[in-house]
Amino acid sequence: MTIKQGFLLFFIFQLGLINAQESLDKLLSKYNSHSIPYISVEELKMQSDNEKVFILDAREKEEFEVSHLKNSIYVGYNNFSAKNVTSKIKDKSVPIVVYCSLGIRSENISEKLKDAGYTNIKNLYGGIFEWMNKGYSVYDSSNNETQKIHAFSKHWTKYLNKGEKVYKP
Repeated sequence: MTIKQGFLLFFIFQLGLINAQESLDKLLSKYNSHSIPYISVEELKMQSDNEKVFILDAREKEEFEVSHLKNSIYVGYNNFSAKNVTSKIKDKSVPIVVYCSLGIRSENISEKLKDAGYTNIKNLYGGIFEWMNKGYSVYDSSNNETQKIHAFSKHWTKYLNKGEKVYKP
């Protein structure tokens, strides 16, 4: 391969990453109001390695059991209750990051937490899909590292580029 061919392949790869990012931006802009600030997966990784942050999973139980972020707390979506969170997290000023598959459901749950008086909430940009795409570890229901990700539906899997897609546990 010549240098020119290598540069061309690199450019095409980078263009693909930019287009994928733009399409995720468009998706989130379509469904989210941006009422809750985003945190990138890289920022969350650094923050969770260095300080106490509560990470809440706003997906359904079967999604959480297939894989979730380490030390995350399942709060669900369809049956979400702010009372369940307030019983676990008393201090309403602590850092909280909410995630789902891509960042849509998590914004809805974050808004409910904000209405319940929590003041330091962020929405994980791109959710667990982006976390996996960046090569960070996820864990199954036994807290063993896994490559499986509940893909939610075939429609959304275009945003998941790594891992083994699971549609039913």
